[in-house]
Amino acid sequence: MKLLEVKKLSTYFITNQLTTKAVDNISFTLNRGETIGIVGESGSGKSVTALSIIRLITSPGQIKSGEIIYYPKNEQPVDLLKLSEEEIRKYRGSEIAMIFQEPMTSLNPVFSCGNQVIEAILLHQQVTKKIARQQVLTLFEKVQLPDPERIFRAYPHELSGGQKQRVMIAMAMSCHPNILIADEPTTALDVTVQKKILDLMMNLKAELDASVLFITHDLGVVSEIADRVLVMYKGKIVEQGKMQDIFDAPQHPYTKGLLACRPPLDYRLKRLPTIADFMEERMENDERILTEKEQSIANIIEPNKVSLTDFNQRQVKLQGQEPLFQVKNLKAYFPNKKNWFGQTKTYIKAVDDVSFEVYKGETLGLVGESGCGKTTLGRTILKLIEAHSGDVFYKNQSLFELDDTALKDLRKDIQIIFQDPYSSLNPRKTIGSAILEPMQVHGILKNDKERKARVEELLEIVALDKKYYHRYPHEFSGGQRQRVCIARALSVNPKFIVCDESVSALDVSVQAQILNLLIELREKYELTYIFISHDLSVVKLISDRIMVMNEGKIEEINDAETIYKNPATDYTQRLIDAIPNIT
Repeated sequence: MKLLEVKKLSTYFITNQLTTKAVDNISFTLNRGETIGIVGESGSGKSVTALSIIRLITSPGQIKSGEIIYYPKNEQPVDLLKLSEEEIRKYRGSEIAMIFQEPMTSLNPVFSCGNQVIEAILLHQQVTKKIARQQVLTLFEKVQLPDPERIFRAYPHELSGGQKQRVMIAMAMSCHPNILIADEPTTALDVTVQKKILDLMMNLKAELDASVLFITHDLGVVSEIADRVLVMYKGKIVEQGKMQDIFDAPQHPYTKGLLACRPPLDYRLKRLPTIADFMEERMENDERILTEKEQSIANIIEPNKVSLTDFNQRQVKLQGQEPLFQVKNLKAYFPNKKNWFGQTKTYIKAVDDVSFEVYKGETLGLVGESGCGKTTLGRTILKLIEAHSGDVFYKNQSLFELDDTALKDLRKDIQIIFQDPYSSLNPRKTIGSAILEPMQVHGILKNDKERKARVEELLEIVALDKKYYHRYPHEFSGGQRQRVCIARALSVNPKFIVCDESVSALDVSVQAQILNLLIELREKYELTYIFISHDLSVVKLISDRIMVMNEGKIEEINDAETIYKNPATDYTQRLIDAIPNIT
């Protein structure tokens, strides 16, 4: 039975210079009790479709045409596009609710979490504030938040990403909606937290007898929950059908590309397939022409497989060398509680007596949930965070014994690529200046003319046009900004790079391109990586060995194949079990 019907919907963003067809004449139907997955890359029109349904499009966006028919129980169907702003509020939040992509920006930082959910309840239900408060506590229990009373009083900044997302789910469910729109609700969350959020949403859906529109760029996530799938590309639905049909026999080259570019779990690849392997796009007479390459997924993957023999030979070669990096009994503690005299009584042991080594040309994957100490470890070994005790050796030289001048000189050899490329680039500097600056600091090349030529060369190495030299960070996509950060790290000719969650929030297609780039650069320049991520499938693809961290300690360390096939601890097994598997 139909619950929502979208007919020939078009939403455009119109400026003086350009008209962008964000949603271009799409139609689909959502049935009662059904979960539809809407998948596609950033810019495909997924989120704009969702915002159009609940009429949250703001200028310069305009819903140009179409119908959105909602079929409420025991009432006449209603076209949501024909309602006044006052009339749509009756449906928005109560009948059709939405979980937004980024909970930190969706929650008001100056109000407690509990009061924000109470506000939503009082807006749509005729109940007292006391009853609303009890409803919120009950909802917090249902979404499995620890200590609901504490969470009720807490402000958004005091919660983890997973906890904030649960608060958003509780808010969306507070008025028992018939339709729940979830816009990338698990992007950048740990795989274990992601699995819990997905399970929670499906349980609440069943309890409320609701329907779900689940928006994501990850077909692996969709495979866990969806009945049907809509694949969007450049504002259009290019393929739709039952979930299993789409996965078993994709018809459109774009769908094939999305399926193929997820890191596989049961074999290794030299490089990941990308969208470009299946299709190419060009402009002719101001019209976008899409050309399919006659390629099957198998034809792309088979030649790229790495045999277990080759993998094992590589491990023997790498570990037959002297370690490039050695970490010995490293501890990084943060003050937790202090007494009346300001003396620290207890510490948070972010890194707790950790020892390991990294070999030249190796990629050591570092995996674990948020809060396990991964990022702190990466920054501590580079002396961006002061260690409590222990030592770090680079080419048998202790980093902790170097004075500031010697350490500055060594920075050329050891670099870091941060998780968020936007916040790690100065918005007032062009990307050319951002890449050139480290070369000036370390006196690389004779003058700025030579350095600029090197910057242009680096841009081409990371697959960006050298004409982008004078553009600013805000003019690029997330994947392009990450390429800029990689070029900046390469500008000083490093030997060792820490990649801190450098692909975690990217589309799977862009993620594949960045992973391929990192592998290519590793082979070309004999780079050594510590690759930090919460996603074990990504870590397995790029890593020679994997180190699993939990609560500041190393759970286990072994070659990537052994870790995946024969994990030594229950914690590692939980990380593996939480990976969405589309096979």
